Amino acid sequence: MKQKLIKTAFDLFASKGFKNVSLDMIAAKAGVTKGAFYWHFKSKKELILATCDYYYEKWKKEAHAAIAKETTARRQLEGVIRMATHLCLFDKKNRLFTFELSVLSMSDEAVRKSWTAFADSVRAVYLGLVEKTALEEGITVVDPRENVDWYVSMMEGLKYRAVFEPCICSPANFEDSVQKLIRVVLRGVPTTFLSAPPLGERRSKKACTNSETT
Repeated sequence: MKQKLIKTAFDLFASKGFKNVSLDMIAAKAGVTKGAFYWHFKSKKELILATCDYYYEKWKKEAHAAIAKETTARRQLEGVIRMATHLCLFDKKNRLFTFELSVLSMSDEAVRKSWTAFADSVRAVYLGLVEKTALEEGITVVDPRENVDWYVSMMEGLKYRAVFEPCICSPANFEDSVQKLIRVVLRGVPTTFLSAPPLGERRSKKACTNSETT
């Protein structure tokens, strides 16, 4: 029953947001009384933290499943990046839930610590795969940790951009994003990017319009 409540809460939070979901709604959808809810959780805050753990484990299982499908480090790295990019751009529940966590983390220390610990574990997965790829292929990755940090920042940026530019989620742009992220995590950020003029003074060659279908 406790796991059912967590899964039910996660689905509701990921569809409506934390503030728009009441304990009554969660109990009703799970088919239990509010009293039964309090048998397992002392508060909504405790339940939110439990759904955080549920989401973190879910992400890790999907990442390990993507890794298990491949035999070389590079393909394992590419598999996890493709999986994570798909979650950020196409999985609406993933997008809303992680948006909600980001906002709540700004004011809630317990949620922030939980989210930070998860982010550190995600970085460790990528860092391990980058270093394994470099070792297997005999290539030099100058600063793997910095590359992974840039990668994480860009992944989050894509997720936010997709809210206002849904064309990013088109198949062509999705594949382009995946390939760029793979290059960043292995080669770092191009110097042309770091020295580029302000956005107002240039237009992207890959610019898309929001009239494109997603």
